[in-house]
Amino acid sequence: MTTAFDPIELSGKHLANRVVMAPMTRSRAYGPGAEPTELMATYYAQRASAGLIVTEGIQPSAVGQGYPDTPGLHTPGQVRAWRPVTDAVHRAGGVIFAQLMHTGRVGHPSLLPDGLVPVGPSAVAAKGQVFTHEGPKDFVTPKELSEADIRQTIADFATAARNAVEAGFDGVELHGANGYLIHQFLAPGTNQRTDAWGGGTEGRIRFAVEVVTAVAEAIGGHRVGLRISPGNPYNDIAEDNPGEVYSALLDRLAGQGLAYLHLLEGPDRDLTASLRKAWPGTFLLNPFTHPDATGPDALKLIEDGTADMVAYGALFLANPDLPRRLASGGPFNTPDPSTFYGGDHRGYTDYPALTS
Repeated sequence: MTTAFDPIELSGKHLANRVVMAPMTRSRAYGPGAEPTELMATYYAQRASAGLIVTEGIQPSAVGQGYPDTPGLHTPGQVRAWRPVTDAVHRAGGVIFAQLMHTGRVGHPSLLPDGLVPVGPSAVAAKGQVFTHEGPKDFVTPKELSEADIRQTIADFATAARNAVEAGFDGVELHGANGYLIHQFLAPGTNQRTDAWGGGTEGRIRFAVEVVTAVAEAIGGHRVGLRISPGNPYNDIAEDNPGEVYSALLDRLAGQGLAYLHLLEGPDRDLTASLRKAWPGTFLLNPFTHPDATGPDALKLIEDGTADMVAYGALFLANPDLPRRLASGGPFNTPDPSTFYGGDHRGYTDYPALTS
């Protein structure tokens, strides 16, 4: 029987275990030009015992930023600033992928350079608010991407992936979940286009397919993962038939030799099983445990074959040596939600590891 503590090969790397640090926005890129900091290097290196680290969302372009103090990978300074982070993780024996996250319509002009506004597949504003440096603000109506804009956005993803490799990352994960740009193209409520980038299923999956293809051509498919969240209503997303759309998407991507598929699961375990069966490669699962954080019970999902790897978010945030704690049955530090976003080292790099 395979367990979470058995090794696995991924992207030509030997992973020591199958426990993944999930991508988590922490909003601490206080360096100039949305650059990562020395504190961020400490944070990720502390968690290098993960089989795989997937970073917080990193914007592939200036207009892709949707939250305060999130890091980028689209300038030379950002590339240089990420190198100490990846070096620190590698010195500690870890493997780290950069999550490329274009937030699309999720964001606000006050978070962007002068003159830029959030963009999306269609000019449809999300309901709700986003946090900014001036406090919560209503989402704005995004600029609808033109054909030329779409092509440029795809190219931005590919360039950011090349930048990630230059910065020392072992690969990239494309964020196609949680209501961000790739997900916005997949969902009918946010993609109301009638051209070749919308309409039916084939049109709505096209952007995701072309982004994955461009990034795979740029750095090799074996270095590329994709995160999806079928049916997830986060950020005002509505998907009435996710099974059809995501089955078609996986069918188009199955032959590209990608590193993995990362499923942020909803309550439909049958859909999970269907996607697992349809995917020929490594299947990484962030299991549905709402309202609780993913806990030790999720390890059984590897033992019963539901997934090849399991991703932990809040529990990894609070327990830098999580694989060791899972193997020994605890104890576990309790996450402090008040320090999740922004701040200093408190609630970031000061969670204690086991001492014996």
